[in-house]
Order: sequence, then C-alpha cells, then structure tokens
Amino acid sequence: MTQGRPTSGAKTLRSNFTPGSTPWAMRRAQWTALGLTEADLEKPKIAIVNSSSQLASCFSHLDQIVGPLKDAITAAGGVAFEVRTAAPSDAITSAGAAGQYILPSRDLIASDIEVAVEGALLDGMVCLASCDKTTPGQLMAAGRLNLPTIVVACGYQPSGVYRGEAVDFEDIFRFAGHVNAGRMTVDELGEMSRCAVTGPGVCAGMGTANSMHLAAEALGMALPATTPVLALGPAMWGAVAAAGERIVRLVEEDVRPRSILTPAAFANAVTAILAVSGSVNCLKHLQAIAVEAGVDIDVYRLFETLAPTVPLLTDVKPNGNTQITEFEAAGGTLGLLRQLAPLLDLSALTVAGGTLGDALDGASFGRGRPSDGRGPAETGRPADTGRPADTGRPADTGRPADTGRPADTGRPAETGRPAPTGVVVDEVVIRPLDRPLASHPAIVVMRGSLAPDGAVLKRTVADDAPLAFRGPAKVVRSRDEGVAAAKAGRFAAGDVVVLTGLGLRGSPGMGLTSALMFAIDGAGLSTSVAVITDGQMSGLVNGGLVIAEVSPEGAAGGPLGLVRDGDLISIDVNARTVDLEVEADEMAARLVSLPPLAAPTGCGWLSVYARSVAPLGSGATLGAGGG
Repeated sequence: MTQGRPTSGAKTLRSNFTPGSTPWAMRRAQWTALGLTEADLEKPKIAIVNSSSQLASCFSHLDQIVGPLKDAITAAGGVAFEVRTAAPSDAITSAGAAGQYILPSRDLIASDIEVAVEGALLDGMVCLASCDKTTPGQLMAAGRLNLPTIVVACGYQPSGVYRGEAVDFEDIFRFAGHVNAGRMTVDELGEMSRCAVTGPGVCAGMGTANSMHLAAEALGMALPATTPVLALGPAMWGAVAAAGERIVRLVEEDVRPRSILTPAAFANAVTAILAVSGSVNCLKHLQAIAVEAGVDIDVYRLFETLAPTVPLLTDVKPNGNTQITEFEAAGGTLGLLRQLAPLLDLSALTVAGGTLGDALDGASFGRGRPSDGRGPAETGRPADTGRPADTGRPADTGRPADTGRPADTGRPAETGRPAPTGVVVDEVVIRPLDRPLASHPAIVVMRGSLAPDGAVLKRTVADDAPLAFRGPAKVVRSRDEGVAAAKAGRFAAGDVVVLTGLGLRGSPGMGLTSALMFAIDGAGLSTSVAVITDGQMSGLVNGGLVIAEVSPEGAAGGPLGLVRDGDLISIDVNARTVDLEVEADEMAARLVSLPPLAAPTGCGWLSVYARSVAPLGSGATLGAGGG
C-alpha cells in the first residue's frame, strides 16, 4: 500500500502516500504546479463539490462561494480542491426528452463525486447544495464513500412583485397552464416571468430543493440553523465559513456519514418533512440515501407509520400563504425541530459534533409572537399573498418592487464569522405541537390493486381536494398528449386522468408530469378530476387529487399500464387505497397482450440508466436493474 502515510503526531490521512512511490511523485508534481507547498501536501485535503452552471439561476452563484469556502478551509488547516459535477435544473434540464434527464441526473451527480473524490483519495468534502437533485445526489455520495462530509445549502432565490402582488417561480409553473386555457395572455405570462426571479438560488417555496435542504439538516448532515437561507445573504455566508472550519475538524475526528445517517436520523428527517408538508420527491431521495449509506430501512413504510402522528406546523408556499422568508425568520429548520422535539430522537448525531439534542439546547430560542390558536386564514397575513391575480391588464412595469435588500456582491463582507446560533421561533409561522395548523397526514402512501407496491399523494394544509373519488379513466401516454387533451377539453369533471408509461424504465428516467397538472388547473378542473401517474411531480405541484409514482410502473407490466378508457377507478384517501375495478381474468388477458418493454440500446445516459435502475422501493438507485 502506498497511501495513508501518517505525519508526525498527526492522524493518518489516506491522501498522503509513501515517499518515493509513483503516486507520491505524480501527486507532488501536479500539486506543486498548482502552488501547494511542502506543508500543504501533508494537510487534510478537502473537496469542494460544486454543482455550478450558468444555465440556471438555481446555482449560478455557487462559483462565488468557492473562494471564501477555500479561505475558511485553509484557515482551519486544510487544503481545498474544487471539483465539479453535473448541474441539473428542473426548470431548464427538463426541456429535453420530456423531463427524463431530471431524476437520472441525481445518480450522475453521486457518481461524478465518487470519481473525483474517491479517485483522488481526498479526505473529506463540503457539498454546495442548490437545485432539487444536487442535495440527494451529494448525500448519496456521502453515504456511498463514507467520508467526512458537510452539506451547505446555498440558498433560495429572492422573488419579485407583479401588479402589486408577490410572485415567485411557482406561479410561473401554475399560470402557464392558464395560458393554455385562455385565462391569461402570453404577454401577461411573459411579463410575470420577468418579475418572478430577482436573483440566484433555488425556488422560493417548500418544493423539492428547500425540502431536501431541510432534510439534510434534520438528518444531521448540514450544520444546525443553516437551512433555509437567502442565497448570498449573511446567514448563507456564515454557514459557509462555519462549514469550512468544521470539515477539517471532522476529518481530524474521523466523523463519518454512516455514524450520522442512522435509522433515528431518517425518522427525524421524515418527521420534519411531514410537519412542513414537504415535497413528495423526498421519499425516493431519502430511500436512495439510505441504500447508499447501507441503512436497512424502508422509508416509504416510515412515512406510512409516522404520517398519522405528525401534525402540520407551517404552510410555506405552495402549501399555503407563508413565504420561505417568513419561515427562515421564524426559526427555519432548527426552529421547526425545536417544536417537534417530543417526536424526535434527540440522541441522533450531527456534523456539528454532539447530538441533535445538544444542537437544540445550544440554540437561543425566543418565543417571538405567541400562537393565538387561530387557523391559517386568521393569522393576520393577507388571504392570498404570493398569488397574482388572474385577470386584468398587465401592470405598467414588469420590474419588481424594491425589496430593501442591499445588492449582492457575491462576496461576504466578513468571511470569518460563524453561522448564527440564535434562533427565534415565531409560533404563528411555526406552530407548536398542541396548536397545529392541521392534523391530517401531509404525505400519504397509497396502495391497492392499481398500485400494489405503492404510490404517493400530497395533502395541503387546506385539504381542499376530494378525499374520495370514483370515476371513469381517461388514459394518456405522454405529458404532451395530456397537455393537448386538457387544452382540447377532452377531460371532464368526474374523470380519472391516467398518465402511464412515464416510470423509471418506461420513459426511461421517470418523466416529469407537472405540465399536465398545471394544464388541468388552467382548465379549471383541478378539484373536479383525479390524476394518477407513474411519472414524478415537481415539488411545486400542490393542488387537486394527484397520485404519482405508481409502482410497479405501467410500461413494465404494472396495472397502470393495463388501464383503458372507461375503466372505473376508486380512490379513498383516508383509507389510503387506489383500486381499479376490473376483474382479475380481464386484467390477466390485458397483460398477455401488453407489448414487452423494449430493451434499452445505445450508450447514452438514459439507456445506461434504464438498464441499471432499481425500483422505487430501493430509491431508484443504480445497480440492481430489472425494476
């Protein structure tokens, strides 16, 4: 062995090779050319995992973070190396192949990290988390490599104002469907689009990105009190500085992800996601992280078990009217965990050192505004903040109102300050357990003859979608076909719209179905039809009766692929059932006539993915194949 040479009186580092060996000589030649000194070559070598790109504002600011983070790592006694990964954005990367590249990019990120970090035998990593797939991909790599790791959530984007109303990226999704239905003009949507995003960062709501940032902290893999934060804001810079110092200590202390990613940590993360009605995509992402970390836990069953016991404590958009800025100001993830403390395992470890209980005890919790016991409609917030009007002429200017924030320079005024530890809980925004906003389950795992292996459904705080539904199927087999059908008026109140063929192997990659949901909303049918699909939803989809990620998938012989127009489908949300009312012998006959799933061909990433992907119950991870 030529690696892992100890320095005098220091911990053995796997990045230090035996003097005189070929790897030692090659490393010295390359790194001396980069300006490293003899002393640097002996220090802990830390990867800064940067999923940056100029394709989208989600992560356009990450390059600005690398320099200050390097400085913090250097000051702590380490040497930092920036490495790059794929940088998928649901907003941009979903354009090709009907969104099929989105989920597979998560696993590509994990493998990019493996190649860069494991190939170079670095000692630890700080992962700059941004858009939806970056956080789970980074956590999967952390579990796989089991190297000291800290996830830094790099923040949400500032939003704008359109015709006097707050507007954000979620509204662009939703109102595009209204254009298809003739309820909004192209010019109005274009003007709204110019207002919605006023800076870098992830979508400003409790979509998949912020849900997974929250999950990273609840798992113990992000420093306490660092999610969510405004991109390039003071709290983000504090988190960056603290992570740079802490990662070197983690290497020295040999604290590894698999000591943190325990069953208790996953239960804590699931509890937190349920309490905020987070993205349904968290189920498969948390399951994938568990698989990569070698944790024998069924995350889907964990959601089923915990959902009835975890109340809804906040209503961040798209679940209600609370802005992500309000949630951060009210205490953010650490404030939420403080409210949830009786339901959590406080002995779970965190990257800060010590336990979750220690993190909560170390935070300064003021009471903020006390909860008055009123519901979300009575809190004094506007009845519908953040929802632009549907009608009327466009405003004279598309420029958002002044937010009062100073211009972001891309560099912190002072990089050495630690992350803030004071957290104030505002009990109007983040309710206590004894006065929740709602007590029904936020995320429901559905099962039945149409979804033998499960499916997921989201319930809002208002819970205004039907809880029971029975109607005839209207089958479509692609996102575009479904959008066209909604625009042409093919769907009617009482229908169950079935979108099949978008599963992990059938699409391949589990195509995005959000455009169909918003087209149905635009047609005014979101509360009068049900939608069932084996595709995936954006974390910003939060209206109507929608059951997604049906397993087994239709194209691989699952019952969803056997549904025909007119078949009766019954849904009972309280009973958590979704059933196809077709006799077993008829289903058997249809299965015989179902065309076999074509074997993937070629060397493209989607073909590689289709040959390798495991079922959703395994987190749609790679390696098991044949799902």
